Amino acid sequence: MTDEIIDLTNCDREPIHIPSLIQPHGVLLVLQDPTLEILQVSSNTQEVVGRQPDELLNKPLSNLLNVKQIKLIQQCLAEDFESVNPLNIIIKNQNKSIYFDGIVHRLDTIIILELEPKKSQEKTGFFDFYQQVRGTITRIQKAPTLLEMCQIVVTEVRRITGFDRVMVYRFDREGAGSVIAEDTNQETPYLDLHYPPSDIPKQARQLYTLNWLRLIPDASYQPATLIPTNNPLTNQPLDLSLSVLRSVSPLHLEYMQNMGVSASMSISLMQDQKLWGLISCHHSSPKYISYNIRTICEFIGQVMSVELGNKEVSEDIDYKNQLKSLQTQFVEGLSQAEYFLDGMVQMKSQLLNLVSATGAVICSGDQYIQVGKTPSESEIRTLLDWIKPQLHHNLFETRSLTKNYPAAESFKAIASGVLVLEISRVHHNYILWFRPEVIQTVNWGGNPNKPVEVFSDGSLRMSPRKSFELWQETVQGSALPWKPCEVEAVAELRSLVVGVVLRQADKVASMNFELQRSNEELDSFAYVASHDLKEPLRGIHNYANFLMEDYADVLDGDGIAKLQTLVRLTQRMEDLINSLLHFSRLGRAELIRQSVNLKELVPQVIATLTISRPQSEVEFRIPQPFKTIQGDRAQINELFSNLISNAIKYNDKPQKWVEIGFIEGATSTSLTFYVRDNGIGISKEHLDKIFEIFRRLHGRDEFGGGTGVGLTIARKIVERHGGRIWVESTPTEGSTFYFTLSAEANI
Repeated sequence: MTDEIIDLTNCDREPIHIPSLIQPHGVLLVLQDPTLEILQVSSNTQEVVGRQPDELLNKPLSNLLNVKQIKLIQQCLAEDFESVNPLNIIIKNQNKSIYFDGIVHRLDTIIILELEPKKSQEKTGFFDFYQQVRGTITRIQKAPTLLEMCQIVVTEVRRITGFDRVMVYRFDREGAGSVIAEDTNQETPYLDLHYPPSDIPKQARQLYTLNWLRLIPDASYQPATLIPTNNPLTNQPLDLSLSVLRSVSPLHLEYMQNMGVSASMSISLMQDQKLWGLISCHHSSPKYISYNIRTICEFIGQVMSVELGNKEVSEDIDYKNQLKSLQTQFVEGLSQAEYFLDGMVQMKSQLLNLVSATGAVICSGDQYIQVGKTPSESEIRTLLDWIKPQLHHNLFETRSLTKNYPAAESFKAIASGVLVLEISRVHHNYILWFRPEVIQTVNWGGNPNKPVEVFSDGSLRMSPRKSFELWQETVQGSALPWKPCEVEAVAELRSLVVGVVLRQADKVASMNFELQRSNEELDSFAYVASHDLKEPLRGIHNYANFLMEDYADVLDGDGIAKLQTLVRLTQRMEDLINSLLHFSRLGRAELIRQSVNLKELVPQVIATLTISRPQSEVEFRIPQPFKTIQGDRAQINELFSNLISNAIKYNDKPQKWVEIGFIEGATSTSLTFYVRDNGIGISKEHLDKIFEIFRRLHGRDEFGGGTGVGLTIARKIVERHGGRIWVESTPTEGSTFYFTLSAEANI
C-alpha cells in the first residue's frame, strides 16, 4: 500500500481501489488467463484453505482444485459472471472438506478468484430465493410514495439480515447525504440526520457505482496482504474495484469504530446510472452475511433502484400538473404577442409561478425587464456574464449563489437561489429566476466541520469525526432548492418557446410552410418511398408469386388464398406509395402555364373515363361551351379527371348523371367551375375532412376502391393555380364540387 499520508489536501485522491490488501474472511487468487497459473495470492491462505502462499504461487490452479471445479470456473468465464456467481467450491484439507462460495471475474488478461468459506452447506435454489423476495418486491412496487418505499426496504432488509440498524441514505447534488428512512433496535435514531460529503468521498462513491454491495464483517480486522504486492504481469498494484474482499480505507474503519459500528453492509441505489443513495446496514458486533443473503439484499436494492424513478414521478403530482398548465398558458400567451419581450412582460405572474420564484428578469438584446424582487440591472448584467460559461444544456441553477459567486453577498436576501434559462445566445434572450435566502436549521450527525486532527508539530490530518450526536447548524445564504420538476419545466419551456422567439426575431428569414414542406419533407419522402419502400415491396410481391407458382402442388387452397391476399396487399401498398410520390411531385414541379382550351379538354377527359369504365352508363351534361383558360394543361386535365371520376364512382342510382360547368363571376375573367352529380352525397360532418390525404368515408373495397388521395391532389392543383376548392352536398341526393383558379388565369 502507498506510504503517502492521506490528509486534507489529497483525501479525494486516496487510491482505495488498489490497496493490495483484502479482508481476511476469504482468500483471493490472481490467475493468468487462460492457463490459470496462480500469479498472486492473499497471505492468509494457510488459515483459510490450509495451504501456504508459496505452495500456491506460480503453480497451476489444479494444485488446489479438482478437474470438475476447474471446468466450472472456465464455464463461468465464458458466460456472464453475474448469472453464475457464486460457484460451489470444495477444497480438501487433511481429509476434511471445506466448502466455499467462489466469486470470479476477469480483469484485462488476468482472472480474480475469491473464496469465502461457507458457514452453512445448505443450498439455496431459485424457489427459496423467490419465496424470500416475492412479498418484499410486491410491497416495494405498491408503495404509494418514495419515503414509504424506503421504509419498507429498511424494514425488510433488517428482517432478512438481522442488522441492528438499516437506513436509506440519500445523496444530494453536492455529495452530502441524509438518512430518509430507518429501522433499528438502537436507542439513538439517525433518521433525518445529515452528513457532509467528506464522510463518503468521491472515489468511494465511484466504487459504489461499480460494486453494488460492500460487506465489512468485522471493522477491527487485520488485512491480508497480496503476495507479491504488485501484479507480476504489470508490476503495478492490482485493481480491486470489483473485488468483494477488497480491504477498505483505514479512514473508513476508523469512522466505523468512532460510530460504535463493528460490522456494516451497504447496497448501492442507482438512478440514471448515477449513485442516488445507499441502503446502509450497521451492527454493534462482528457479523458475517452469507453470499446468498447478500444476493437477496442486492436484488432488493436493484428493484428499488428501478422503482426510484416511478416513485419520484408520482411525487408532487398536483404541483407538476399545475406547472404543466402554467407552461401551456405561458407559451400560448407568448405566441399571440408580436414581439418576444412584449409577450414575456404580459405573462409576468405566470413567469414567477412557473418555478415558484419571487423575482425574474427577462433579457432580450440590451433590454432587461425586471419582475418582482430582483438585483439591480448592473448586478444582473455582471451576474449573467459570470453564468454564461457555466450553462449546461442551456441551464444554470444554484440554491447558494454566494458559495461560488461572492459578489452575490450584497443581494443574497432576494437572490440566493438562481435559475437561468438561455433561449438564444445569438439574440441574447435569457430568463433569470430568483429565490430569497431562507435561514434554516440543519440537523447533522456530529459536527461536519471538524474532520481534522492537529498534531504536536502543527500538521493537519484528515480524521473521521468522533462524535455522531445531533449537531445543529444554522445555514445562511441558501434558498429553497429548485425541485427537479421545476427545472424540467424550464427545460421544456425552452423547446416550446424557441420556435416562437426565432420566428419573431427572424421574420425576414422565416420560410413559407408550404415551401418548406415541399422542398424538404416531400423531397425526403419521395426519396424514401421510391428507394427504400418500393424495392422491398416488389420483392415481397415477387416472392409471393414465386411461392404460388413453385409450390402450387404443396400448398392447399387456404395457403394459396393467403398468398393471393398478400399479393393484393402489396399491390395496394404500391398504389399508395405511387399516389404519395405523385402528390409530392405536384408540390415541387414547376407550373407550365399555357392556354388550355377546356372546350376540347373536358370532352377528352369524359371520353377517357368512359373507355376505362365501359360498364358504367352515365349521362354527361355540359350546359354551356367552356372557355380557354391559362394554366398547366396536365394538372388541369388531372383535376377534371379526379372530380369527374369520383362523380361516376360514388353513384348508386340506376340513372346516373354528371354535370360539368362554370359560373361567371363579377368580372368577365373570374370563373367558378363545378362538377355536379346525383350520387350518394356526403354527410355534413365529413365535408371538411374529404380533402385530407388518404381520407376515405367508405370501406376500402366499396365503390371500386381507391387510395383516398384523389381529392387531396385536386386541392393541391387548385391551390397551386391560386384558387380554392369546396363542396356542397346532400346525402342520397348528390354533391357539387366547386373550384376557382386565379382570375388572371382565365381569359
